[in-house]
Amino acid sequence: MTRPVDAAAAHAELPEFPMPRARGCPFDPPPAFHALREEGPLTRVRLQDGSTPWVVTRYAEQRTLLADPRLSVVPALPGFPRPERPHADADADADADADADADADAGQGDGEEASAEAHGLSFINMDDPEHARLRRMVTGPFAIKRMEAMRPAVQKIVDDMIDDLLAGPNPTDLVEPFALPVPSLVICELLGVPYDDHAFFQANSKAIITRTSTPEQRAEAHGRLGDYLGSLLDTKLGHPGEDVLSDLAAKVQDGALTRREATSMAVLLLFAGHETTANMIALGTLALLEHPDQLARLRDGGDPKFVAGAVEELLRYLHIPHLGMRRVALEDIEVAGRTIRAGEGLLLLNEMGNRDPDVFPEGDRLDLDRDARRHITFSFGVHQCLGQPLARMELQVVYSTLYRRIPTLRLATGLDRIPFKHDSFVYGVHELPVAW
Repeated sequence: MTRPVDAAAAHAELPEFPMPRARGCPFDPPPAFHALREEGPLTRVRLQDGSTPWVVTRYAEQRTLLADPRLSVVPALPGFPRPERPHADADADADADADADADADAGQGDGEEASAEAHGLSFINMDDPEHARLRRMVTGPFAIKRMEAMRPAVQKIVDDMIDDLLAGPNPTDLVEPFALPVPSLVICELLGVPYDDHAFFQANSKAIITRTSTPEQRAEAHGRLGDYLGSLLDTKLGHPGEDVLSDLAAKVQDGALTRREATSMAVLLLFAGHETTANMIALGTLALLEHPDQLARLRDGGDPKFVAGAVEELLRYLHIPHLGMRRVALEDIEVAGRTIRAGEGLLLLNEMGNRDPDVFPEGDRLDLDRDARRHITFSFGVHQCLGQPLARMELQVVYSTLYRRIPTLRLATGLDRIPFKHDSFVYGVHELPVAW
């Protein structure tokens, strides 16, 4: 006689997501992710709301599914997975704020989703054809050729910030005076925000991304930025320049966009890449300081091609939005011998795809000589990160400049004392004490 399956017990036995990272291994995915991958490319987990989405852990299946139009990115759909922000684990700072960065999760891959969802922003949480229509409006400003034209301006920003860093206290925190303001100033340059207004721009950006801000303070800062960018958009209608806001203003004038759509896009572009790039600057620096042989290769190698390759490897090895790319199935989908039913959620863990041994041998090792260009840090398919050319160029400038200009840069504390962002959808460090 066949014993009946206890559905409640089977549900309770599913591993709860998210999982903590291992003590002393801040650059690696949680060990439980590896266990999930060993079970197969698609497994089930249990979220705190009781839902049981699929988790996709292998590279091939992730690429296949990310290119499938039968998956949706619309958070309002039933079944869309909503993992809770992880609690700080044993490696996290005891005083870490449990509300850190909930409203500032923008940038690489689907880290943009959380910011857009929190602020009611536009097309990245839409499916085609509306997603494609709106995305086309802002594709041009992020073209590789245009990003390369910005490189001298970004180089000046980075050099000026390093000058200020060297003139300040030693030791110091690298996050507040360098990793955070550099992306803010770069976005300022890209959007066409007048330099005279950069203090307002930075102050309100900081209020949104700083972990000590209350939800009310974040909402007020977001509103001020929306009003400011909308007003600046109106100014660009009569006095256009060579910047993104002028491009958006022209589309408003042509009737391709409404003023509200254009303003929402401007605010989205402010967030898309700011927080994640800032975290990547700091976390990448920490990883390199912990791998001095690799740091020496980057510091002493002036070849732009090597620097570009090193950035790809760091993007593969370190993963800033660390709770996966979220989707929900619109139809039944067969993949890897499994049937994903319509209405079921998926969490595609691209940090595991980026370490899949079938694609990246010895993927848990940082190797700046590796060809890592196939990584899916920026997602894949129609929803891959719009701002990836900007992120790549910005990181190339930072990583090729900071360690060359401060060759004796070192940690000013032990790795075990670094406050990691275990409590956030966007991973990184709250502070990075350094000396030289």
